[in-house]
Amino acid sequence: MSNLKLLLPTPIENISIDGRSFYLKRDDFIHPDFSGNKARKLHYFLTHDFPNISKIISYGSAQSNAMYSLSVLARMRGWEFEYFVDHIADFLRDNPHGNYAKALEKGMKLFVIPAKAGIQQDMDPRVKHEDDEENVLYVEEGGRQAEASFGLEIMAKEIIDWQISNSIQKLNIFLPSGTGTTALFLQKHLSSLHPSPFTLYSKVYTTPCVGDLEYLKKQFYMLESEERFHPTILEPEKKWHFSKLYSEHYKIWLKLHQQTGVEFDMLYDPVGWQVLLANMDIFDGEIMYIHQGGVLGNESMLPRYQRKYKEMG
Repeated sequence: MSNLKLLLPTPIENISIDGRSFYLKRDDFIHPDFSGNKARKLHYFLTHDFPNISKIISYGSAQSNAMYSLSVLARMRGWEFEYFVDHIADFLRDNPHGNYAKALEKGMKLFVIPAKAGIQQDMDPRVKHEDDEENVLYVEEGGRQAEASFGLEIMAKEIIDWQISNSIQKLNIFLPSGTGTTALFLQKHLSSLHPSPFTLYSKVYTTPCVGDLEYLKKQFYMLESEERFHPTILEPEKKWHFSKLYSEHYKIWLKLHQQTGVEFDMLYDPVGWQVLLANMDIFDGEIMYIHQGGVLGNESMLPRYQRKYKEMG
């Protein structure tokens, strides 16, 4: 069992954006190597023993935050770590930086298999060996699996305790989603743990950053069949392609930093804040935004934005 020290419960701050007040849960403070939702989704693997495991296998993008956190977990445990991607940019391969470089430093073995090999939602067949060895821990892309529930229950308890101690009856919680795992399990545990629905109310809202509304719904159903436990999805006003550079994303990221002094992730948070600010009229009660970490990825994203939008600073 790991003796890793995580900062829990994470602090909750007051911030103001364009004169509007929000609560910000600083999950980015949990740990430098397991920041935000990576710490929550991997908490089970950080706090339980796995005597028969000697290898982790996972898959996703070549700059994934989860990839880096898994490389740290593997190094801590003395396990091998194999990670599969469907492509890697020539520039990144020749000039390692960000999560990719740091994961390689931790001993990650990267395998590139083109997407035409096929992807299935239950487990990417590219990471399947000929036989499923008992010593292998398979972690789905972004940590979308049942074990993630463990860490999100802890977060739900933190939020409820904070609500009670601060006499906040109605709380709207917002966070952007990739697989939606964090938002789903947070809503499920909040619904189950509330002392009484008549004395305390908290509802989770999210928005898809990878894929569309139907994609996100499908992710929810893969983990929880009961729709009453699903978060409420707010759709973006326009379609954005994941990881592509948009001037409006850079603009709001700069504004958030200037007005709050907080560094947010450059992939998910610009989408999250744009959707949240565009839907302020639907919320009754206080609003909490979950900072899910991921800022290590800014090391590669920020230079790209600065090159493309020099005039924006």
